[in-house]
Amino acid sequence: MTAKTGGLRAGLLALTVALMASTGIAHAEGELNIYNWGNYTSPEMIKKFEDKYKVKVTITDYDSNDTALAKVRQGGSGFDMVVPSQNYLPIWISEGLLLETDPGKMENAKNIAPEWANPDFDPGRKYSVPWAMGIVGVVVNTSAYQGDINTWGIIFNTPPELKGKVNVVPEMTDVIDAAVLYNGGKKCTGDREILKKVRDTLLKAKPDWVAMEYGTIEKMGSGDIMASSDWNGSAFRQRLANPKVKFGYPKEGYVNWSDNLVVLKDAKNVENAKLFQNFMMDPENAGMNSAFHRYANGIAGSEAFMPADMKDAPEIKIPDEFKSVGVPSQTCPPDVQALYTKIWTELQK
Repeated sequence: MTAKTGGLRAGLLALTVALMASTGIAHAEGELNIYNWGNYTSPEMIKKFEDKYKVKVTITDYDSNDTALAKVRQGGSGFDMVVPSQNYLPIWISEGLLLETDPGKMENAKNIAPEWANPDFDPGRKYSVPWAMGIVGVVVNTSAYQGDINTWGIIFNTPPELKGKVNVVPEMTDVIDAAVLYNGGKKCTGDREILKKVRDTLLKAKPDWVAMEYGTIEKMGSGDIMASSDWNGSAFRQRLANPKVKFGYPKEGYVNWSDNLVVLKDAKNVENAKLFQNFMMDPENAGMNSAFHRYANGIAGSEAFMPADMKDAPEIKIPDEFKSVGVPSQTCPPDVQALYTKIWTELQK
C-alpha cells in the first residue's frame, strides 16, 4: 500500500465515522444504566435495543419520584437515565441534575405527538422524551363492593364493605392532590382552610386502610386487597388478572400525568443514553413498551404496535362524562410543596 492510498483510506474511514455519528446511527457498544419505576419497562423492548446496538442495559427500580430524586441528589448514583414524572421534571432541571441532550432535535422527534412536542414542563423537549402517560384514580374489586366507584370517597370515606381492605399507593403528591380535589380545592392550592380539611380527611381515613404500598398489580389481581388508589395502566393489568377489578374516574377530579425519559448530568454512557432516547421515539418501540406497562404514550403511530385490547380499554379511553374533571399534573410552588410535605409527614406517623 502506498502512502497516498493509505492516506485516502484513512480519510474515507474518518469521513464514514463522522457521517455515522452525525446521523445518529453510530454503532454503539458498552453499557447503559437506567433508573426507573418498577415493573414499568418491557423486557422485549430492552432486548431489541441491546441486540441492535450491542449495549448491555441494566435497570434498577425505584418506587416513587421522591425516592429517585433523593438518590440522584446524593451524587455518584452510577445511573445514566431516569424517568421522572412531569411535575417533578422542572425540579430536576432547576437543580442541574440533567444533561441537555436536545431530544426534540433527534431523528425520531418527528414522531412525538403534537400535543406533547412542546410541553410546559420541558419546552422544546431539550431534556426529555415521552415514556408513558396516565391518570390517578381508584381501583375496586366489584365482588366486594357494587356501589359507585367513580369517587375518591372509596379512599377517603371508605364504604363499610371495604373498610380494612383498602390500600393507598404512597406517592405523596398523588394522594394529597386527590384529597385536595375531594375537598373542593384546586391542585397546588395554598389555601390553608382547604389544606386543613385535607389533613383532617387523611388522618380520619387512614384507620380504614389496610396498607400504604406500591405492589397493587399482584395484590389486587389476587384479591388480597379489594380497593386502592392507583394508576390506570396498573388497573388495566389488574383487570387482566382478575376481571372483577374495575377502574374508577373520581367525579371530584383526577390528575393526568406523564413520565419522561431523561439523561443524568453525570451519566457515564452519554452516547448510549442518547441512542436510547431516540430509540424510544420510534413508534414500534414505544408501542412495544406500552404493550407491557399498559399505559398510553406520547408517540404518534405507536398504537399500531399495541395489543388490540388497548384501543377501547376502559382504563385508557376516558368516558365522556369524566373528561371535563381531569386536571394536568404540574409542579407546585416550593411553599405549597412544603405544606404538602408537612401533611404527608404527619400521615406517616
